[in-house]
Amino acid sequence: MGVTRETRLRSAFAHLYPELPAGVWLPASDVGAAMLLAQLKSAKTPVLGERLLDELHFEFRGGQPRGNGSALRTRATDAETPLPN
Repeated sequence: MGVTRETRLRSAFAHLYPELPAGVWLPASDVGAAMLLAQLKSAKTPVLGERLLDELHFEFRGGQPRGNGSALRTRATDAETPLPN
């Protein structure tokens, strides 16, 4: 069983994401789904970037191995995370 990728909204950016609690670790897949749903419901044209969850606005931890035997990282910029025993 793998480690779930989690994300936490930084308090400084909470005003940009009223649908999300700030400072709480949540499954990244749930937050991503909430962000997509919010974009679909919005009358504004979404600003598309390289990532759905901006690394300046969110912190990340955990994740699944990519199947290539690498450490638990899902972004190249993540620090190495030791594998659980």
